[in-house]
Amino acid sequence: MASIEVQPLDESLSFGARVTGVTREALDDEAVRAKLKSLLEDRGVIVCKNVEQTADMQVKLSKVFGPLKEHPVYTVTRADRDNLPGVIVIASGPESCIVEIDGQPLVTWQPWHFDHAYNNEMMYAAVLRSIKIARDGGRTAFADGIQIYNDMDPAIRAKLEGLNVLYNLDLRYDKQRFGLPKNFRLVKQHDNSLSEENENGRCSVHPAVWTRPTGEKVFRLCPYGCRGIEGDRSDEAFALLAEIWEEAERVMKVYYHEWDEGDMVIWDNTRVLHEATGSNPEEEREIHRTTIKGDLCHGWWEDEAEAETAA
Repeated sequence: MASIEVQPLDESLSFGARVTGVTREALDDEAVRAKLKSLLEDRGVIVCKNVEQTADMQVKLSKVFGPLKEHPVYTVTRADRDNLPGVIVIASGPESCIVEIDGQPLVTWQPWHFDHAYNNEMMYAAVLRSIKIARDGGRTAFADGIQIYNDMDPAIRAKLEGLNVLYNLDLRYDKQRFGLPKNFRLVKQHDNSLSEENENGRCSVHPAVWTRPTGEKVFRLCPYGCRGIEGDRSDEAFALLAEIWEEAERVMKVYYHEWDEGDMVIWDNTRVLHEATGSNPEEEREIHRTTIKGDLCHGWWEDEAEAETAA
């Protein structure tokens, strides 16, 4: 009978687990599959070590947690559009955005976010596999929305309740109203027109807090692609969002994943924020990410809600 070994990522963190023994044989065992599903629900992030590094194995592991779904943006680069639905490529290249933080140039940097916040249906989870590992930087950071909510100042936390937040696909950093590092500078925009085309694009709406079936409340706000509050895109709305986000960052307890050969990382996107910390623009970096469908924490389209109200 196949078995896996589970250890905490860090005893000081409220989330995360490190797992060894994830093989094809193990994933064929229903008891192992059930244990992994339960582990993700309980710990939010799973780091699998010494896993077979193939696309087939990445998809097999992903399907433990739910069916794959297509990525909502057709133009995002796919690993194999015909045979690997929803498996996208995140890589450095001549078209990549370059930023500077504390004087250090970085490529493939992304601020804290939940994937697919710009869509009415967030994905449930994903499996990351590093194809080309950057040796200078390239970490992936994770933070637990349950821990953030619980540790926030109660007076600021109260401002989250009933707050519905707008997002869209304009992900340009010079359009981001809050949440950038203090010593941040945009060096070069990404060489595609997706964000520009969505400057006034359709907005999704997601609650800033949601409650899991198990009862825990989850902090669900991020600055990336944020376009204001439902019904309010004023400067005052962004000031409130910035105040809440600063408090979230103050209490955030972060796990930084340093990539090794053989790693695959799964996270619960309905609970856990993540950040790409960026790497040296002189190095190649490539990550493949699956897209796993779920039933929790979906939002709605702003224009559909307005149409219903008008009707």
